[in-house]
Amino acid sequence: MNGPETLPSGEGTETARPGGTPLVGRRDAMREFGRTVDATSTGFQFLAVVGEPGAGKSRLLTELAGLTAARSLTTLWGRAAEFEQMMPFSALIDALDDHLESRRDDLAGRLSTAQAHRLATVFPALAAKMYQAEDAAPPEGEDQSGMVRYRLYRALRQLIDELAGPAGLALILDDVHWADDSSAEFLDHLVRHPPRGKVLVAVAYRPAQVTPRLAALALSAGARGRQVTVGPLNQAEVEEFLGPRVNRTRIRALYEASGGNPFYLEALARMGQLEVGDLPLTVRAALRAELSDLSGDSLLIAQAAAVTADEFVPALAAIAAQVPDAVALDGLNELVARDIVRPAAAGRFRFRHPLVRRAAYESAAAGWQLAAHARLASHLAELGAPATVQAHHVERSGSFGDQRAIATLVEAARAVAPHAPVTASHWLRKALDLTPEEPGTLEDRLELLMELSRAQGVSGRLAEGRDTARELLRLLPADDHARRARAARICALMERQLDRPAEARALLLDELRRMPDPRAAAAIPLRMRLVAESMMRVDFRAAQAVLDLMPDSGDDWEPDLAMAVAALRPMPAFAAGRMAEALRAADAADRLVSTALDEHLAEWLDAVAWLCWAETNLGRYSVALRHFERAIAVARSTGQTYILTNLLAGRARTLTVLGRLPDARATAMESVEGARLLKSGQQLVFALTQSCLSSAWAGDHDAALAAVDESLRSGVGLGEVWVDMARHARGVALVAAGRLDEGVDAIVEACGRFDDPRLDRGTLMASCELLALAEASRGRVEEAARWAETATHITAPALPVFSGFLPLARAHAVRPSDPARAAELAREAARLLTAGERRIDAGRALMTAGQAYGEAGERRRALEYLRDAADIFQDCGAKALSAQAAREQRRLGVRVSSAAPAGQGGAQGLSPRESEIARLVAEGLTNQQIAEQLFLSVRTVETHLSRVFAKLGVTSRVGVATKLNRA
Repeated sequence: MNGPETLPSGEGTETARPGGTPLVGRRDAMREFGRTVDATSTGFQFLAVVGEPGAGKSRLLTELAGLTAARSLTTLWGRAAEFEQMMPFSALIDALDDHLESRRDDLAGRLSTAQAHRLATVFPALAAKMYQAEDAAPPEGEDQSGMVRYRLYRALRQLIDELAGPAGLALILDDVHWADDSSAEFLDHLVRHPPRGKVLVAVAYRPAQVTPRLAALALSAGARGRQVTVGPLNQAEVEEFLGPRVNRTRIRALYEASGGNPFYLEALARMGQLEVGDLPLTVRAALRAELSDLSGDSLLIAQAAAVTADEFVPALAAIAAQVPDAVALDGLNELVARDIVRPAAAGRFRFRHPLVRRAAYESAAAGWQLAAHARLASHLAELGAPATVQAHHVERSGSFGDQRAIATLVEAARAVAPHAPVTASHWLRKALDLTPEEPGTLEDRLELLMELSRAQGVSGRLAEGRDTARELLRLLPADDHARRARAARICALMERQLDRPAEARALLLDELRRMPDPRAAAAIPLRMRLVAESMMRVDFRAAQAVLDLMPDSGDDWEPDLAMAVAALRPMPAFAAGRMAEALRAADAADRLVSTALDEHLAEWLDAVAWLCWAETNLGRYSVALRHFERAIAVARSTGQTYILTNLLAGRARTLTVLGRLPDARATAMESVEGARLLKSGQQLVFALTQSCLSSAWAGDHDAALAAVDESLRSGVGLGEVWVDMARHARGVALVAAGRLDEGVDAIVEACGRFDDPRLDRGTLMASCELLALAEASRGRVEEAARWAETATHITAPALPVFSGFLPLARAHAVRPSDPARAAELAREAARLLTAGERRIDAGRALMTAGQAYGEAGERRRALEYLRDAADIFQDCGAKALSAQAAREQRRLGVRVSSAAPAGQGGAQGLSPRESEIARLVAEGLTNQQIAEQLFLSVRTVETHLSRVFAKLGVTSRVGVATKLNRA
């Protein structure tokens, strides 16, 4: 029969290439591969190859690599490894790093400095370049939040686009069931925000071992995604696989023993000396039998290589085996000759299949394994290797109480925490396992537990973070009330993110009961968290009752505590309709927050977030934006991702009202991505709601409805106010999309039919105006008048910012019968809304005035107001409203150019990308900021901008803004 060196192989031939051994069967898979590669010529494609261990996934990937190479796609291949599952981005590094080393000078001009620095935290080839560069300081050294991952994923996507170039790229990742969480998160990000170029990403995994996130990738990719399932070979294919030298009796026996699994079939066929009745019952037994035929030195080197790495160098295997290099090389020669390992690249080697590596590793005694890992860890430490490289071996060899091992694991965890918090959590937990639980190490354990809880929370493992915080509470002395209160707050925050408000409240009350003096300063943090919990339930009376029992300051208070209490006071007063009191409380809190140190804000960001939202609800948008932006910076620098996503959502809402829609949409997207990384359903609903609103007013109706529908499908937070906010946003999006019947019903329901509404007063006023507009547009004038009358009962004289909605609602109601009066009402509304910084609403009022003047026969005044409205809409990025204003002007006989539909040239002959960049230039963004927002390199932005200058006939950025405003 065929010997091992000529036998057709199954999944074991991952390093083979087409043209070697023929592929048996798999015609359906190859047809799907062909269709996928063809489709890549039109843009991004995602392919999942799914099958049991040894089914032939890797062999098929070699065929895919042949197809992509034949189409001149740059083809890069990497795989994750079973024993290195905690190493961040290992499969991507395996695929890309060698290629990046050869192209890093070429890429230097295509990636922004910030992008290059982020990527250097992942790829050793780029890290070496950064180390040599003068600007080697990382741009996000102060950002400890998990949102660093989001910006890293955007940079990785940009890198993939740059590597694709005009020819295209095939990125093939094998064994991703062993990929770390950061790799899985990135692939999830990539399929939802695909590269712009011709990119094929293919992954292979075992269905029983893959995470739900990875298993859903092909589905998440939509029409761009495909999945190929690799099953066993049938008996005829097994006969072809084994060839004519194997007799039919043995073929049948091998088929029955292997179940048609190519790898198992190959392993059994290698055992040609055994009779049919002696064939082992498991593939592991077959592999053990294969290894047992090796010489003693070769088996030792196989075991050492299995300990060393998925892709190993002989010198390290010699150290692990404790033998001279010459002995290691002789053993390696036999391993290659017997096809146990195969050459990889640049003097490195790999086992022919991960199952072979596992068999070699398991064939070694447990004590020998531990000693081999210890030898490698010691050698790497002597070489000065990074802690992240040492950690893999240290965690397997460190002994209880080993301070060097503990320090290495903690250092490694801190190094990867910003972009791989799951790995950081794993190493911190290992460090804790090595730390004795005794009085002398209590402070060290407490510090590590706090760090671990934060890393788990940032990574989205909120339940684990909550459990760690509870463990911290268990260890803290009963009389250490200050630290216990802090730990309880963190734990309650995580319970809230897990949509477990009852558990959060119970935890806080239990901790309060433990305190001998419930009015002491140490109790204030717990009471403040109870206030926040009550406000989340829209139980503002309960919140106010707790606040009433709390003084504004105390002799034993830390300086930041008074600021935090003040930050909570405006919202309950606002909700109760005590507007003057709410404004006074907001002024007092503004003074304290504005003068507080960042370290004080960091301790009380959850309270500061309530002030930010209260300022927005009060219509103090510029003040709110200032506080949001400072709080966001502090949240980033202190790693408080579970608050950061909320702050980003609030900033997006404020920017939407202010009419800064491109910035609002980008901020909302960052909030959405942060909530996904956090795996918090509550924060995701917050973020998607703001994404809906900013997209709706920008005129991207499909994106708006997709976002809010996702938020409502989650089923999270039923009965809480933020679900009402999501339902209201859906109503706004439906009205903006022209689906008036559905939109009216959705808004009315979200507002509790205005009988007992839970939404804020400004939203209710805006809703009355929008309902009046929708009803008037449907010809239901009486209903429009009813909504205008409803607005009169909601308006608050102390909040003039919202007063413009009342005359605008009345304008809609009277416009059919008295357009001149409607125009005057709309003019007044525009004045009030402009004063209140509600730019889009002011533009809508101006457009209503223009329409009404046109209907009243005053063409000149109509055109004046319509032009003003169009200018506002263009400046805000409200494309649908801008198009509507243009239509109204054309109706009056004025020739106005329309914005180009997606995919067509824009005004002045600009392409869609050039129009986008020109608009951002007009908004005052720098080239660096534009590159970050659009995921481009600075050089690409500069190239587009030079074309914009030429097409517009201008020589400066000011000229671009002037031209666009006149368009």
